[in-house]
Amino acid sequence: MKLVILEDNSKACEWVAKYIRNRIIQFNPGPSKYFTLGLSSGSTPLGSYEKLIDYYKSGDLSFKYVKAFHMHEYVGLPRRHPKSFHSFMWNIFFKHLDILAENTHNLDGNAPDLEAECNNFEEKIKGAGGIELFVGGVGPDGHIAFNEPGSSLASRTRVKALAMDTILANARFFNGDLSQVPSTALTVGVGTVMDSREVLILVTGALKSLALYKALEDDVNHMWTVSALQQHPKTLFVCDEDATLELRVKTVQYFKGLAHVHNQLIEPLYSMKQNSTVK
Repeated sequence: MKLVILEDNSKACEWVAKYIRNRIIQFNPGPSKYFTLGLSSGSTPLGSYEKLIDYYKSGDLSFKYVKAFHMHEYVGLPRRHPKSFHSFMWNIFFKHLDILAENTHNLDGNAPDLEAECNNFEEKIKGAGGIELFVGGVGPDGHIAFNEPGSSLASRTRVKALAMDTILANARFFNGDLSQVPSTALTVGVGTVMDSREVLILVTGALKSLALYKALEDDVNHMWTVSALQQHPKTLFVCDEDATLELRVKTVQYFKGLAHVHNQLIEPLYSMKQNSTVK
């Protein structure tokens, strides 16, 4: 497990974008070898998505041979609803890239058979060769995707009731009206995330500091589903200073001491322009 600590949210998001850029380019995707991303929505990754769009527009990065799987969707909210996660990912990210629409995969919260929809999503991931890099965030209560406290650490994509804390947190996207926030969602499971070859979790803000502590320093516990990542062979946490407030001083100092090693993951910064690197 790696922990990269940056000064603030902006620098953390930029680091994540650089890491994703390098991973895609080094993978050297093509018609017979797609790079498969697992992605999340919400406010945390916005800065990273903006940087990735900039990299595409500058010609340094292409998503032509990338497949993307979005981790969750509300049940009952029309796909074209401006607050659906399908609309969010398309309007904020996908439509600004050269990724093909058929290579963006979203759960359908209006499917006539939700269980079949979830099973089909798992099969689509398998059909794509699995997730190469799963990029997500974490809730203040330690949930990843919509795997709320108490979720099985072996869970797969399924229908999940949302905790009140999650509903309250998401009310800001519905003008603060709790009655408009869906109470159930489709979500990839903890086991689905754990099957990814690599998992990157972006954690920013003091509100997420207890979750980061539970993820790194406490026991693996189904009440803090992010803690399952302690058992993943390749997990990378990227956070800002505020998110470290609950960590032991020794832990923070240890990982800061490894910054020069971890920064080698983004330095040099690779570019698709003639397979060059940006110094």
